[in-house]
Amino acid sequence: MPTTRSMDEALAQTAVRALISQAELTPKPGLADTRDLQARATGADLLALRWAAKALAPGFTAMAAAARRPGEPTRALREELGAIGRCAEWTMARADGGTAGGPTGSATGRLHHGALWVLGLLVAAAALTPGATPHDVTATARQLATHTDRGAPRRPSAGSQVSATYGAAGARGEARAAFPHVRRALDVLSRTRAAGATETEARLDALLTVMSTLQDTGPLYQAGPPALRRVQDGARGVLEAGGTATAPGAAALATLDAELRGAGIAPRGSAAVLAGALFLDALPPVAR
Repeated sequence: MPTTRSMDEALAQTAVRALISQAELTPKPGLADTRDLQARATGADLLALRWAAKALAPGFTAMAAAARRPGEPTRALREELGAIGRCAEWTMARADGGTAGGPTGSATGRLHHGALWVLGLLVAAAALTPGATPHDVTATARQLATHTDRGAPRRPSAGSQVSATYGAAGARGEARAAFPHVRRALDVLSRTRAAGATETEARLDALLTVMSTLQDTGPLYQAGPPALRRVQDGARGVLEAGGTATAPGAAALATLDAELRGAGIAPRGSAAVLAGALFLDALPPVAR
């Protein structure tokens, strides 16, 4: 019988692998991937992304352990998760060579700020509901997200400012709605695999499905509503062309990628959601 410590560590390692898998998925439109090992296009070094992801393992382990103690999604647990997350973000920034808070030019800012929020809640929810289905885990995460964190910094983040300006749900809105886009991505992964797509094609189609409807605060922050519409319309265009497993869909993906990279539009919120879906998709047997 595995110990609670080993269960917590298993959840943490699953979250880290989800982050790295999302980072290595190629070609992601407008986002850092394996083509950017030498920081040619986006200014992000994938090796730094991997290192920063691994630096989060102790934080995720602590979140899982914190969740098991009360055994229910209380406000006190939500505040403890917030405190752990802020410490983990600081550690991650040191590993990345950036500064806490995720500067847009660093690997931390390009990948982990939103993903830490998504995965932190899902790790805690999975620890609270061992053996639960992914749907039940997202429902528990919603209960956690409804609590306010009195220890959170008073200064508004870029994401919260964008949400207030444009009415976008943002990462917190997604969590309070039980992560509908994470669940949509999981459905696409299952459906496209069953249809014979490769794992890369299935994950790209899941990402594009998220991009097609998510109110991603990244493009909104970078260039306002026109940037978000370009992301959503382009993602829908790839899917309507048949998805990435088809020649027309692959061509539409290449066009979208070139346009987003050329305009400096990076749908990082969508990437964070995909990481959450990959985490739930790969939950260790002890957590399922």
